[in-house]
Amino acid sequence: MSVRVGILGATGAVGQRLIELLEPHPEFEIATLTASESSAGERYRDAAKWRIEASIPEDVAEMTVVATEPEAVGDDVDLLFSSLPSDVGAAVEPAFCEAGYVVSSNSSNARMAADVPLVIPEVNADHVDLLEVQRDERGWDGALVKNPNCSTITFVPTLAALAEYGLERVHVATLQAVSGAGYDGVSSMEIIDNVVPHIGSEEEKLETESRKLLGSFDGAELSHHDLEVGASCNRIPTIDGHLENVWIETTEGLSVEEARDAMRTYPSADLPSSPEQLIRVFDDPDRPQPRLDRTLGDGMAISVGGVRESTFGLQYNCLAHNTIRGAAGASVLNGELLLRNGYL
Repeated sequence: MSVRVGILGATGAVGQRLIELLEPHPEFEIATLTASESSAGERYRDAAKWRIEASIPEDVAEMTVVATEPEAVGDDVDLLFSSLPSDVGAAVEPAFCEAGYVVSSNSSNARMAADVPLVIPEVNADHVDLLEVQRDERGWDGALVKNPNCSTITFVPTLAALAEYGLERVHVATLQAVSGAGYDGVSSMEIIDNVVPHIGSEEEKLETESRKLLGSFDGAELSHHDLEVGASCNRIPTIDGHLENVWIETTEGLSVEEARDAMRTYPSADLPSSPEQLIRVFDDPDRPQPRLDRTLGDGMAISVGGVRESTFGLQYNCLAHNTIRGAAGASVLNGELLLRNGYL
């Protein structure tokens, strides 16, 4: 029997990606779509400015959008996917959890809260059990789990693959697609023939979220990894796909071939949306490239290339589709993990 799910903020860019991924999902059935008060009561096809390449699923197009409040969502909905702006998420997600709903959220609010699991299932699936602490401390019948920032998701799995060599220091420079800022986020006059060498709060997210993801959970408390992370974030004129340049220093010796093998053989998760091979390692030094490689594994894989020795240990490039693997797909994966672990 399918799990009935809802999407909070269904008309936005990530909400549309969630619909694209959930409509054919083998375990989830879209039952509720929420949006702002101004859209409540409209058919989805009228409320949303559809931006996805594929057409709106016909059954979804005819659904009536409801307000983003617990009273408007049916009691028979088992799981909510949140793609709300962070300020809205901070205000309403706790209300849904208090009302008994389990929320898998892409919104940036509360990612670093001590009792909120920040999860990439292939990296730290055990952190989801922090929900037991969360429920005890907050008195919620529901629960809140977060996926990290789209740039963090791109490089942290590659770090996890190399963790056995002792992660000591990482520098990362991101080349981030315009879709990461939302459809109206970067004007054409700002980005065409240009690179913007700053994305507000993005660098801090990479530096803090990565240490939480790579940390350890003892069943009661989560300890962050002591890895040092420095980030520089840049917006570039590609549509989708975040490309990142990574320099890594380890406490143990790590050769180019050892790094390539460790990333290539790093296991994927046994979940419906997981790619068969999580990290694709290219021999061609010109890869990965956003236009060529962002849709590997239906947009859920991470690709790596240019692994080489550098002054700072090893250097490599990595790439992921920022609105699929880095946002909507990450939330869906966490929803699948919640189902598998008995939280629904």
